[in-house]
Amino acid sequence: MQPILKINLSSREIETFTIPPAWERDYLGGSSLAARILWDTLALSLDPLSAAAPLLILNGPLSGTAGPTVGRFVVCGKSPATGLWAESNCGGFFGPELRQAGYDGIWLTGKADKPVYLWIHDRNIEIRPAESLWGLDTYQLQDAINDEIKRQEEQETGQPENRKTGIRVLGIGPAGEAQIPYALLLCDHGRVAGRTGLGAVMGSKNVKAVAVRGTGKVPVFDPAAYAPLRSAANLALKSDPMTSVMSSLGSAGAADYFNYLGEQPKKYFSAGTLEDADKISGASIAETILVGKTACHSCVIACGRVVRLDDGAKRKGPEYETLVGFGPNLGLTDPVTATRLGELCDRYGVDVISMSGTIGLAFRLYELGFIGTKDTGGLDLSWGNAAAAESCIHLALKREGFGQILSKGAKALAEHFGAPGEAIQVNGLELAYHDPRGASGMAIVYATSPRGGCHNQSDYFLADIGQVDASLGLEFFDRHAGAEKAANVAKHQDFRTVNNALVLCVFANVPPETMLELVNAACGYDLTLEDFLRCGERAWNLKRLINLKLGLTRAGDTLPAPLLRTLEDGGAAGYVIPFDKMMAAYYTARNWDANSGKPNSNKLSELGILGLAQEAGL
Repeated sequence: MQPILKINLSSREIETFTIPPAWERDYLGGSSLAARILWDTLALSLDPLSAAAPLLILNGPLSGTAGPTVGRFVVCGKSPATGLWAESNCGGFFGPELRQAGYDGIWLTGKADKPVYLWIHDRNIEIRPAESLWGLDTYQLQDAINDEIKRQEEQETGQPENRKTGIRVLGIGPAGEAQIPYALLLCDHGRVAGRTGLGAVMGSKNVKAVAVRGTGKVPVFDPAAYAPLRSAANLALKSDPMTSVMSSLGSAGAADYFNYLGEQPKKYFSAGTLEDADKISGASIAETILVGKTACHSCVIACGRVVRLDDGAKRKGPEYETLVGFGPNLGLTDPVTATRLGELCDRYGVDVISMSGTIGLAFRLYELGFIGTKDTGGLDLSWGNAAAAESCIHLALKREGFGQILSKGAKALAEHFGAPGEAIQVNGLELAYHDPRGASGMAIVYATSPRGGCHNQSDYFLADIGQVDASLGLEFFDRHAGAEKAANVAKHQDFRTVNNALVLCVFANVPPETMLELVNAACGYDLTLEDFLRCGERAWNLKRLINLKLGLTRAGDTLPAPLLRTLEDGGAAGYVIPFDKMMAAYYTARNWDANSGKPNSNKLSELGILGLAQEAGL
């Protein structure tokens, strides 16, 4: 991999950091390598919004190589939402553009005295004033920076600019500026580095955006070997059935099936059925408002949706989490409403899952009597009230009235109104919209994810309906099986950790053997499949150690109480998750101590990270 730019915003010192080759081989790239790079920096006493806190943007070894769905990058640090390890995986074109400019990452520390943005064009780096950009939403920001640089270059050359592509801009909206703890970063056609609040970290550093243009080539170790492998992998992916569904229907292609299984939450996880919930699906969008598709760099899937609403404008269409979060989660069933509320979140720069989850909790507390109109400033938070949901978004981003509490997230909202057990969150992060009562493997996934209640560290809900790969040692278990699937979940987490290291999209059904061949050709390695999975297991355990350093305890490996209750109707009616038995089996499979939740020393020694644990006193 190429050097990382290391920029101290306080001193404006710019240097490069060369990644040790042993780290590259042991962790590959992406969030796994980021965890190793940031190991020494992250501490319990570190304020994630302080000048000392790091923000690391990092590619993977395949990013931008035109391989199967590898046009992605990650953003990592310490989360202002959870106080734990933060990572966010993003698509679009920014990551490949950064590699073409000659860098594999950007490591920010310090704080600028005034708002700035970074302009990286090939190996030229500028820290530019951004006072005029402060306050712009995420889409306005991209246009403004492109226009500014274009005007400057035309003035310098005296002729219209001739460039290969537009400038790629990764930036924050008003939420990041205000340091809302679940603020995100956005680039391209609504591609977001969401969850865990890293947009707030960028905002705390007075950085509005990073703009990049690169004209170089992305390096691979053996181009002659890599090119045919890449081409064959893309051809195979293009003909894969899952690709067909994703391309035709987007990430909501299975929404109606999840609804049937009882996996799609209704009324903030409190109901099993909802009239007209079938309108919340990829098929419904395709039949009504879909007018096009978008793809990330060199992606053959093109899962991004382009829709047209009544105003005639084309805009980003909603994916599954947005459709459900601003749909059945709030008692709503209109894809147009979900589209508008999702776009509002994107423009403000807040995470859709956290925002809709916090609003969903507010609706639920209103139903249960913990909240009244006196608390909401007159808002009627009854199920199905779309106008009230939109008002909640505006109030939260302005921190006005009821919005002061909403802006802090679900955990803080529930605690404020004396109902801490009602928040559907794990370690401070609102859960994604895959109810584990419909797919029990997700119970372990949510409870043990290194970034809190997250579904992207293992989309085991797909394994629970049959998408398993025998070459990984995975078996198929019934979606309501219990402790017997715990070891399977651990293996699946290790594999998805490799995905996040490469950085390869989880929507791509690429065989593990193909991934391995690509990595070996691109990096000059001779890894086996066992080595590959060991890289994932090593990184998973390292992130566990980071969280233990940051204050995580065994008590954090839990599920919110409402999910341990039964639903009265729907596809998961009457099912009780055998959570304690599942977790006991999981600790055994992981070789973690069941009382402390810490990885055992023999496991850490086997993975080559025992010294790090001892250094941290773990």
